[in-house]
Order: sequence, then structure tokens, then C-alpha cells
Amino acid sequence: MAARGTDGVTGSRARLLSAGLVATTVLTTVLCVWLGLKLADQRAAEQRRQDILAAARQSALNFTSLDYRHYDRDSGNVLKGATGEFKKEFAAQTAQLTKLVAQNKSVSQGQVLEAGIVRSDARSARVLVVADSKVTNTGAPEGQARTYRLQLDLARVAGRWLTSDVTFVG
Repeated sequence: MAARGTDGVTGSRARLLSAGLVATTVLTTVLCVWLGLKLADQRAAEQRRQDILAAARQSALNFTSLDYRHYDRDSGNVLKGATGEFKKEFAAQTAQLTKLVAQNKSVSQGQVLEAGIVRSDARSARVLVVADSKVTNTGAPEGQARTYRLQLDLARVAGRWLTSDVTFVG
């Protein structure tokens, strides 16, 4: 009978060990899935952040780089990156601005120095941008340096980040 007791104890230990291995495997799998999802969320948030900054930088560059010799193209670039009221207002002013920049032979070459996200979610963002430009025109043929501090509100429309408002700040 001693042999039977030993086999029963050995069988119990084997079942206990198997149950422990199964529990450890399940726990490890759950932990790996959770960490994987967490990492995917972080990557998605970082990609959204990069997309927002790229769109804001491009919008600010388009807004500060205008040349009377091809103002239609330059203003078109601003409009391609715009949406909502900002797009409507800019489009409504384009004819008047075209005459003004042609009359003054205005050329503005912008450069984005810095951009930072104030707030963002999946559908909207607010970005502060600092940009410089060198502006030449009939009144300043040698050029004049200008610094812009812009607040850009962006909206996610059809998979793209578009500027919905531009405010000069500071």
C-alpha cells in the first residue's frame, strides 16, 4: 500500500505543477497582450502627434511663403491645407490679396523655427508655431525680417489634418 500512496502523491504533484504552468502561461499571455496593446496605443499617439506637427508646420510655411509672381499657386497651397471658416475667409480674400501682393511686388519666404502642441485629441488640435520670414516688396526692396507667432487650430478631415483657424499671438 505504500507504493500506492507514493503514486497518488506523485500524481497530485504533477497535476498541481501542470495547473501552475497553465496559470503562469495564461497570466504571461494576458500580460503580453496588455503590453502589446499599450505599446500600440503609444505608437498611435506618437504618430498622431507627428502628423499634427507636420501639418501645422506645412500650414505655417504655406501661410508665410507667398510670392506675387505665382500667388495663385501659393494661395492654393494655403487653401489645400485649410478647412471650415478659415478656408472660406481666406478664399474670399484671395482676389483682393492677389491684387495687393502684385501691386506691391511682395515676396515672403517663410521658415518654421519651432512648433509645439498645446492640446490634441483624435479630431482636433491646437499648435503654437514660431516662424520667420524675409519680406521684400516695393517699400522694402532689400527685405525686412519678420517673426510670427501663430496659433493654429487643426481639424482631422477625411484622414488629413487641416487648419481651421489661424491667430497671430504674442
